Amino acid sequence: MYAVLIDAPEAEAARATAFWSAALGVTAEPFAPQPQFTTLHEALPGLVTAVQAVDDAPRIHLDFETDDVEAETARLLALCAERISQWQECQVLRVPGGHVVCVLPVETDPETFRAQANVWP
Repeated sequence: MYAVLIDAPEAEAARATAFWSAALGVTAEPFAPQPQFTTLHEALPGLVTAVQAVDDAPRIHLDFETDDVEAETARLLALCAERISQWQECQVLRVPGGHVVCVLPVETDPETFRAQANVWP
């Protein structure tokens, strides 16, 4: 797993960011390349944690990073996930129980990814 995203409706994203930053005792910093994201630094050690402004209902979703988006998506679909959309290179899936996960290409540095990645048979 790569990230935990706290999705907040766009009109509430700033207030949600202020709340989560204070509640978790961490600093919040806008992610310049994609302004809908605000990073909550070190909220969950080892994982990217961010508030994402969305045009949707509030929720929390997980991001899985992989060096083969198609294969990881197929693996999760075989586990009864359903594809609901695509955003850039990311596949957005709904998993049993109704939660949303995103499957995205490697975001961490390649050496760290290779050292920490799960390898499926």
